[in-house]
Amino acid sequence: MVNKAWNSGLRWIWITIVVFIIDQWTKVWATGALGQGQIIEVMPHFDFRLAHNYGAAFSFLADAGGWQVWALAAFALAVSVGLIVWLYRLKAEYRWLSITLCFILGGALGNVYDRISYGYVIDFIDWYVAKDGYHWPAFNIADSAVFVGAMMLLIDAFFIKTEERNQESK
Repeated sequence: MVNKAWNSGLRWIWITIVVFIIDQWTKVWATGALGQGQIIEVMPHFDFRLAHNYGAAFSFLADAGGWQVWALAAFALAVSVGLIVWLYRLKAEYRWLSITLCFILGGALGNVYDRISYGYVIDFIDWYVAKDGYHWPAFNIADSAVFVGAMMLLIDAFFIKTEERNQESK
């Protein structure tokens, strides 16, 4: 079993663990440093500002009354199980795709941990056009990892040819 896992995409699961740890550490930092409404100005158009997201992306379903926390957590856990199965079935040599899936998995688990532990996701990265103007939805390291993984998945789907993938696995 361990040998099969080592020879699969699960060889790269350490990336998931690193993403999860960095995500949780930064959320603990943000909660402590920004907990009393403090804002840390990093640079023009970029601050650290604590936010609690009770919904999904862009606060979708945030006002749904509480059921969404468990529904979103269940969905994220189901996707995570699917990703683990996918990694287990992938050959370890499919590095790009394995790393891609590990980024997505690490981000998903980081946010599902928040949902189950707190009932919301801790966000703190705030990009904006003007202080009193448009702000993009706040996000966190887990969201960033999912985004990076999704972009890598698109690159894999559209730019990595089957022949290259076959060469990679030899």
